[in-house]
Amino acid sequence: MRTRRGVCYPRMDFCGVDKRAVKRAKRDFAASTASAESLAGKRQRLSPETEYGNDGGDMFDGLPDDLVLSILAKLSSSASSPSDFINVLITCKRFNCLALNPQVLAKASQKTFAIKAKNWSESGHRFLKLCADAGNVEACYTLGMIRFYCLQNRGSGASLMAKAAISSHAPSLYSLAVIQFNGSGGSKSDKDLRAGVALCARAAFLGHIDALRELGHCLQDGYGVRQNIAEGRRFLVQANARELAAVLSNPNNGLATRAWLTWNPHAHPNNHHRGSATAAVAAGGGPGCPLLSDFGCNVPAPEVHPASMFMAEWFAAKGGAPGSGLRLCSHFGCGRPETRKHEFRRCSVCGTVNYCSRACQALDWKLRHKAECAPVERWVEEDGEGMDVDGGGGGEGNGDGMGDS
Repeated sequence: MRTRRGVCYPRMDFCGVDKRAVKRAKRDFAASTASAESLAGKRQRLSPETEYGNDGGDMFDGLPDDLVLSILAKLSSSASSPSDFINVLITCKRFNCLALNPQVLAKASQKTFAIKAKNWSESGHRFLKLCADAGNVEACYTLGMIRFYCLQNRGSGASLMAKAAISSHAPSLYSLAVIQFNGSGGSKSDKDLRAGVALCARAAFLGHIDALRELGHCLQDGYGVRQNIAEGRRFLVQANARELAAVLSNPNNGLATRAWLTWNPHAHPNNHHRGSATAAVAAGGGPGCPLLSDFGCNVPAPEVHPASMFMAEWFAAKGGAPGSGLRLCSHFGCGRPETRKHEFRRCSVCGTVNYCSRACQALDWKLRHKAECAPVERWVEEDGEGMDVDGGGGGEGNGDGMGDS
């Protein structure tokens, strides 16, 4: 290049600088700049403010299904009412789908199935069936009781209870024992006392209080098993102790301090129970320990199972009778109906109440019947005929025995 005067500019020589190294440095600089811009873009996309806040997304969409299933299973196992679980179903489509997964339904608590009889529908039936198919033993027991007693589907109901009993569900074992003792769903000749005692023994081994009390009376009376009065008394004391422990372990039991120690034996005019500590104390007129009675301590009534509550509401809506000439168990927390006439046994003193089992009789005596029971000279059946009374069939203290209908 020349100046205006025609003089050439001196040429500049880059002393030893490699042009290829300069080009390579430029390429590296461009590559590092591009990677920095890409990293900044990724950070921006992973930012909660950009991804979820400004765009209006839901953070639950990023959670894996197995984590959501574990959360829903924990919620269903701690639900206190069906509405707790229904609120989850109506939250979103994803929850509606995952909440009906067998992994969640298998963990659902018994209060999840506390359906009111007036709200019974085909959809409720299908929901219980889904839970039972998922392996939920409480659902098997609840649906089995409803089918056996309310819907009169004896075979299906008994099979569902047997399915729960195989999984060592104590209430199912005890309910099957009551069915065997009474021959429910069949004739009087279908009673199997030995099978009933075996089922009761298994439920008692699992800690079921009613089964313990029932087994104790069976041993005392020789009902379906060889008579052993001392062993029967031991089971009754154990049932009373477990009943008291269950109440005292509940911080919201509402039990007054040492209220269970106050025990006034009910002076009954027809106290004929032999070999009972209760009868001996009542005859002497002195105080005694409630743990040694046939009825246990003066503690609040146990919580009624949703299946029993459903049956009581179901038959109350039908006028309080399961059918013509059939009766309900007089214990309010049971709800079992007769499946044939004279299936349940009546009180051997007054004849005005009837029970499906000795356990229900013992509970009802403490809660209600003790103040109402009065002897009568003769019982008269609905058809005008007298009723034979089995004097050894009751085995209850204070004269509140049970006669066979």
